[in-house]
Amino acid sequence: MVIAVAVCFVLFIGFVYAYDRPGGIADWRYSRASGISGTIKIPLGDTPEEAVRKFRNEARTHIIYREPVAGGALLFNKLNEQKEGNNLGIEFVRKTLLGWKWVYGGNYSYSAATDQNEALNFMSIPKYKGIDGPFPIIFGQLMNSAVASVKVTVGGEAAGEYNAKIISEGVQQRIWYAILPVTADKPYKIETLNGEGIVVASKTFDDPTDFGSIVMLTK
Repeated sequence: MVIAVAVCFVLFIGFVYAYDRPGGIADWRYSRASGISGTIKIPLGDTPEEAVRKFRNEARTHIIYREPVAGGALLFNKLNEQKEGNNLGIEFVRKTLLGWKWVYGGNYSYSAATDQNEALNFMSIPKYKGIDGPFPIIFGQLMNSAVASVKVTVGGEAAGEYNAKIISEGVQQRIWYAILPVTADKPYKIETLNGEGIVVASKTFDDPTDFGSIVMLTK
């Protein structure tokens, strides 16, 4: 009995190593899902932040917030250490027995017209087959103090409204995100509401990879 348990343990450790090591099964799955020929080697890190920096190899990335989620963590980041501005990125990193490992993410950046009364900006990342994590997800920054809440409406099998989480503590500029059901589909709609529950900005779109700015509704 003891020998059988020991053998199972050794096999388990062997599988974990084969799956999560750089260039292992997890990286092979990511490469296939991303259309990459060969197998990319995703490095491991001792912390979520280190895992992102090793993979991105980008010294300009400034991580502004870490949000725990099932299976790992979401890391929000800015470019060039800008704590404000119209750019934001999000990365999902997974906790493994070998360390933290980057899974997937994305970022956006754009120039906003100075004469626009911007409510928020956003980016939508869909769920891709073969890539695990809290996807699809829509995230962004709140640009107007009148915005008190954000809700996202989707179509598909899980059609309905989903309230976004707003993060205000520990960040200079409020950020928000909504993790959507895997079956979420077009049309997508983002609505921002003021403290009285009145919609003050809205946008409907069909592209699951859309990003940009939403301006306040004119009175």
